[in-house]
Amino acid sequence: MDRFARFSALLLLALAGAIPAPALAADPVPAEQKGLAVSVTHPVRREMSDTLLVTGSLLPREEIQVGPEIEGYRLVELLAEAGDRVEKGQVLARLSRDMLDVQLAQNTANAAKARAAIAQQKANLDQTLAQEAEALTAVDRTRQLRKTGVSSQEQLDERERAVKVATAQVAAAREMLAAAEADSTLVAAQRAEIELRLARTDIKAPEAGVVLARHARIGAIVLSTRSDPLFTIARDGAVDLDAQVPEASMARLKVGQKVQVTPAGFTQPVDGTVRLIAAQVDKSTRLGEVKVALAADPELRPGTYGRGLVELGRRDALTVPLSAVMFDGDGAYVMVVEDAIVRERRVGAGLKGQGVVEVTGGLKPQDVVVVRAGGFLRDGDRVRPVMTTDVSASRAPATGAR
Repeated sequence: MDRFARFSALLLLALAGAIPAPALAADPVPAEQKGLAVSVTHPVRREMSDTLLVTGSLLPREEIQVGPEIEGYRLVELLAEAGDRVEKGQVLARLSRDMLDVQLAQNTANAAKARAAIAQQKANLDQTLAQEAEALTAVDRTRQLRKTGVSSQEQLDERERAVKVATAQVAAAREMLAAAEADSTLVAAQRAEIELRLARTDIKAPEAGVVLARHARIGAIVLSTRSDPLFTIARDGAVDLDAQVPEASMARLKVGQKVQVTPAGFTQPVDGTVRLIAAQVDKSTRLGEVKVALAADPELRPGTYGRGLVELGRRDALTVPLSAVMFDGDGAYVMVVEDAIVRERRVGAGLKGQGVVEVTGGLKPQDVVVVRAGGFLRDGDRVRPVMTTDVSASRAPATGAR
């Protein structure tokens, strides 16, 4: 009972104010310290790039198919492989030339024979010309003698017939010489053909570039009618991004626009330029083709997927962090702080890139915008704004994509 009595006495004293009660004596929290602390920032003006995203595959700008210019010969040597860089006129492969060497030797003999025939016919022509000259002299002398009565008419007729025979022999000799010279010309033409075929046993690169594929096999009989070429070369090693662009964006593209292309597997983009824009759009896919010329890079592989950002233009824009903008059925909005009270503000959203969004209306540079509003703030909430310099709110130029 003594213990209960002492507890009752202490309780009565506390109620009377003799013993201070800490819970009852605590001071109220100041009104300006109430509310959730939130990070805020001001909209920042910066230069933004208006870009268009395009995707496609890397393809050689000009593909050269190298095949045999003669057929029926065996492939005996290969001097290039896929991936090799070759120069114009460089030998890529060689064909067997044994048969052509035999034909060339035969032609050499025929050429010597033709030269001998020409020499013989020239000598024969000279002989007939001399006989003709002798016959003409004899007939002239006989005519003079006939006038004096020393020679008979019969002898004159005989001399004139000899002149006609000599003239005919000269004409025949001339024809035989022409025939011998024609034979020599034919042999020379045959030699040129053989030498051309011999030259074509060396399969050469028609232009400088990179060998994309090799279908040639040693021992195979090459045929010009085969379906696959012996080699496929990318001329000068030039590679394009063959991009597909929606029809609505085709009008915004111009030849010469800069493009940052990132092929699959690359960590850094490759510089490119719009080289060619298709004159028509595919009516089934509603996509247009755009060729983007890429800067030379030995790591570029035709057939690789690539994505590019085409720079359509630049402009000065008012921006806020991407995390500050929210969207609903009515469009975009942000949360601004006015006198420590959160207010919902409707804005127009434009270009996006590098963690920021262009605000096309609804904000001023002096407004205080909640950096990360999320879904935990409502219009009218009291907060404690904490000004921050967000990384995305720096004044570095930003690239925006539509």
